[in-house]
Amino acid sequence: MSESPILTARHGRVGFINLNRPAQLNALNDALMDALGEALLSLDQDPDIGAIVITGSDKAFAAGADIAVMADWTYMDVYQSGFITRNWETIRQVRKPVIAAVAGYAMGGGCELALACDIIIAAESAKFALPEIKLAMLPGAGGTQRLPRAVGKAKAMDMCLSARMLNAEEADRYGLVSRVVPDAELQTSALKLASQVASYSLPALMAIKESLNRAFEGNLSEGILFERRELHARFASEDAHEGMHAFLDKRPPEFTHR
Repeated sequence: MSESPILTARHGRVGFINLNRPAQLNALNDALMDALGEALLSLDQDPDIGAIVITGSDKAFAAGADIAVMADWTYMDVYQSGFITRNWETIRQVRKPVIAAVAGYAMGGGCELALACDIIIAAESAKFALPEIKLAMLPGAGGTQRLPRAVGKAKAMDMCLSARMLNAEEADRYGLVSRVVPDAELQTSALKLASQVASYSLPALMAIKESLNRAFEGNLSEGILFERRELHARFASEDAHEGMHAFLDKRPPEFTHR
C-alpha cells in the first residue's frame, strides 16, 4: 500500500496537516490535493479545532504541481476533469484560520497553496517562485490573482514574467509572508501562533477572516458594510459578552465558542 500523501495530527485546538511526498519534494498531484481537501474540511467541521497549520518538509513545502503527470494532458482532459477547480480550490471553503509553515521550496503550485492560506510563516530557508513561464504555462491555481494583491502589480509581474525566486527575507520585505523564523523554530513557531489564534473565540475568528477576505476580494464600500454587519453580529455572541465582562473584571475570558 502506498504511503498517505498527507499526515495529520492534533495539538490542543490546532490541527496539523503535513504534506507527505518527500521523494517528489511534495509535488502536488490529485491524490495529495484530494487528501488535503478532505482533511481541511474535516478539521473545519471539528468543534474542537480552532486553527489549522499546513506544512511540508525541511527541503520543500511543495515544489509545485506534478509535471510528470501533466505532461501529456490535453485541453479536453483538463477542462472536462475540472483540473484545479475540482480539488485545489477546497481551501477556499475553510472558515477557520489556516497557517502555512514554509521551509525550503514553495514553487509554482506550492507557492499558490501558501498564498491561499491566511498567514504564511517562512523559515529562513524558504524560497518562493512562480516559474510556470519556463514551461510556457502560467500560474493557474490563483497565482496571478493572489500574488498582485499580496505584493503589488510590479513585483507580481516581475515574479511571473521572469520566474524570479524570492528568498525568505525578500518575501518578508515584499509582504508575501507574515514573519520569518529560524528553520529549527518553524514548527514550534507555527504551533505557538496557531495555538494563540485558536484560543480566541472561534465565531469571532471566522468573522474576522471573512471580513478580511471581503476586503481582499471586493471594494471598500461593500467591505465596510460587511464589516459593520459582522461587528453588530458579535453582540449576539455569548463569547463577546464574556470577553467584555472578563476585561472589566480583570480576569481571563472563558470562551465557549458560541
